[in-house]
Amino acid sequence: MPDFRFEAIGTAWTITTPAALGRSLRARVLTLTADYDRAFSRFRPDSLVARLSRDGEAELPPQARALFRLFDRLHTLTDGRMNPLVGGGLARLGYDAALSLRPSGPALPAPPWGQLVRRDTPDGVAVRVPAQEAGPVLLDVGAAGKGQLVDLVAAELAAAGVDEYLVDAGSDMLHRGPAPVRTALEHPYDPSRAIGVLDLRNRALCASASNRRAWGDGLHHVLDATTGRPVSTVTAAWVLADDAMTADGLATALFLTEPFRLRTAFGFDYVRVFSDGRAEFSDALTGVLFT
Repeated sequence: MPDFRFEAIGTAWTITTPAALGRSLRARVLTLTADYDRAFSRFRPDSLVARLSRDGEAELPPQARALFRLFDRLHTLTDGRMNPLVGGGLARLGYDAALSLRPSGPALPAPPWGQLVRRDTPDGVAVRVPAQEAGPVLLDVGAAGKGQLVDLVAAELAAAGVDEYLVDAGSDMLHRGPAPVRTALEHPYDPSRAIGVLDLRNRALCASASNRRAWGDGLHHVLDATTGRPVSTVTAAWVLADDAMTADGLATALFLTEPFRLRTAFGFDYVRVFSDGRAEFSDALTGVLFT
């Protein structure tokens, strides 16, 4: 099956389809991913997220509505431990726009998520941050943004009449079609090994792992927003759900709360691996892990 490969939002993407995508559709996909990056990246100075941090206000595109609704729910279900305003804390620990990977100070809790003032507009979401003595607030949508972009790319394919595909953005995947795709679950401590495999069919599979973006002693990108410190108990999580944005957000939330709490609001299946080597999984994924 032909592959369309490209780089977007700092990740290698592969779109696999029965027939090669036309030039016009490939161009639309590239424009879509570039526009998303210009809106939501906290690593580029010309993004809308950078403008929000710098000026205290910005108008984000319509995709922000669904993102914020998901973050609202996950913030509540994790008792505030998952909070998109954790961007400043990540930058402080070295995961900054320059990727210095050098902490500039001790960990700090994220600002309250509720302080972000939001208003739907005809063109998107107007966002404002009240003046803060502690300095600018940095939004980070990484916990669900890549998953949302996978969904948006898939919607572009579907609108063009492509009904069989695998959109693979590294740790976030979405499949549509009659034949399942065999997918390995990467070992969190050895990328050359797998801890199990599953057959992905007509669902999204998203993963979050502390080894993927780690630096220094115990520093990685999954923070408890209430403390500003990296989570140490969970090391990897995979989620199967109907859409990639939800699966992506839940994969991060599983670092921060128990699955039963998330299942009060979402339907999904999961595998979760702890730093002591234990693993737990939902009933539907029994047999996925190697023994």
